[in-house]
Amino acid sequence: MSIHVKHPWHGVESGEQAPKIVRAVIEIEKGSKAKYELDKDSGLLKLDRVLFSSVHYPANYGFIPQTYCDDKDPLDILVISSIDFKPLSLVDAKVIGCMRMVDNGEQDDKIIAVANFDQSVNYMNDVSELPPHTESEVRRFFEDYRKLEKNLLV
Repeated sequence: MSIHVKHPWHGVESGEQAPKIVRAVIEIEKGSKAKYELDKDSGLLKLDRVLFSSVHYPANYGFIPQTYCDDKDPLDILVISSIDFKPLSLVDAKVIGCMRMVDNGEQDDKIIAVANFDQSVNYMNDVSELPPHTESEVRRFFEDYRKLEKNLLV
């Protein structure tokens, strides 16, 4: 018996209710210092690097399947939730906003979303509804990350 596993980027649908609610493939769980990226050939996660300093991911981080951004990668998404999601989890995420970003001269926006089935956050419909400390934590992560990586504009 053979098992057919779909590729997380091009083998998984982005969601029937997109763009309001999208399916997110989580690469990095909240609180991690490990930066994983999907290997486009194998569909496995590859350790890209370990973040230095006290920087860690403020939310579950991943991508939206079957999308493509200017940086030649899938569209990035941060999924805010009361829990951490394991890498390669599929999560239905309600889009509440976007952070416009540039990486190495190319558009690299970050979609901000909340876990659709997490009642502690799914009442939010816009980034303006995020608790101030959560919004600050997300923004500060990318500011600090940019300073350390020296190529990202927030």
